[in-house]
Amino acid sequence: MAMTKRETDRQGDLWIPVQEIVTSPAHPFYERLNGLLAEADFDRFVEDQCQKFYAAVLGRPSIAPGVYFRMLLVGYFEGLDSEREIAWRCADSLGLRAFLGYGLTEATPDHSSLTRIRQRIDTETHEAVFTWVLKVLATHGLLKGKTLGIDATTLEANAALRSIIRRDTGESYQDFLKRLAEASGIQTPTKADLAKFDRKRPKKGSNQDWLNPHDPDAKITKMKDGRTHLAHKAEHAVDLETGAIVAVTVQQANKGDTTTVYETVVEAGENLREVADDEQAGAALSQGFLEEVVGDKGYHSNEVVRDFAEMGMRTYLSEPDRRGRRHWEGKAAEQAAVYGNRRRVRGERGKALLRKRGEFVERPFAHCYDTGGMRRTHLRGHAKILKRLLVHVAGFNLGLVMRALLGVGKPRGLQDLSSVLSFLAHVLRHTVFSLAGRAWAALTALIGRRGLAPWSAPPVPMAA
Repeated sequence: MAMTKRETDRQGDLWIPVQEIVTSPAHPFYERLNGLLAEADFDRFVEDQCQKFYAAVLGRPSIAPGVYFRMLLVGYFEGLDSEREIAWRCADSLGLRAFLGYGLTEATPDHSSLTRIRQRIDTETHEAVFTWVLKVLATHGLLKGKTLGIDATTLEANAALRSIIRRDTGESYQDFLKRLAEASGIQTPTKADLAKFDRKRPKKGSNQDWLNPHDPDAKITKMKDGRTHLAHKAEHAVDLETGAIVAVTVQQANKGDTTTVYETVVEAGENLREVADDEQAGAALSQGFLEEVVGDKGYHSNEVVRDFAEMGMRTYLSEPDRRGRRHWEGKAAEQAAVYGNRRRVRGERGKALLRKRGEFVERPFAHCYDTGGMRRTHLRGHAKILKRLLVHVAGFNLGLVMRALLGVGKPRGLQDLSSVLSFLAHVLRHTVFSLAGRAWAALTALIGRRGLAPWSAPPVPMAA
């Protein structure tokens, strides 16, 4: 094969037929996703929801709400964490331009426009979009709602530990440390002296004493990898029959699982009730939705198990080991609930549900936050983060529908699929040529042994 040299002085074409524009393998994915949204009349729904935030005739024409929510969905499907990246990617990609409904000569929205629209549209509207996606899932038979798995993860905040200040005096950490060192007898302490002095102090990072002035909702906590950061806590309620995320909440990272589980379960119940009230989507739900709650040992406590039992829900919560001898005097309700939970967890169904929890609850964390790009937030404040997260998780749920319709849940999966098909075609072609070559060699040998005149050329090409 001869080497082709890149043309440096090449004049661009004046007219290009649209049919000849090269598209990526991800383009059919977004075409099918647009078709899915159009079938459910997504644009009219979000326009009706957002009408109250815009004036009737005043001002210049705004960006359509359907474009705003689609751009946030792109953040999930493309694994983009910041709105600047989303805006740049949408402007650069022909497939995403078509997904948003913008032509080649039109300018796509800037990241500042996304910020402005997010400030204008309230959290309840983002929650309505999330519930609308749940109705689409139920219509396609991908939502049951009977058994929910609960789990939480930490999201690194857009705030630095070195910026924290004292709640009582407003001092920075370095000023506070310098004052303590001087009070202990160290005159004009250096940075090395302060670092050595700080290592000997116990409990130096308490959320009761310190906060970040730029993001008061961020709390000092230990991340999954053992590092200490300012972080937020995202908690999911997942349908263990289909893998759909029924509810997502953003809470303080220093709160325990036994405290935050109530808000997430209540949110899941409200979402499922709204889906059940829909005439078309409600028929696909289980008759008695929200009957079982499955969680790891972090959610187990006497009060949590008792409260869920009083609400009529069965619990499958792993019980921590080495609790010692229990004292149940005056706690008959807690004792009955804990023993019932222990019996269910040790049964065959309980073991199967806990295995499902590890599969269906942990997987969305990887899709939404690791490959989805939201492990570190670029927004500050729980309200702003929740708005972005609701649409981000809605993208995950739409990916479940796309996997049922198209076979893949993300555009990258379609690109991988095309690579796999190309590789299999190459292997098949190589195998056919190899077998044909071997058959020709065997036939020639047979003809030679019988004294017949062989043909001058093989009828099929040999394998390369």
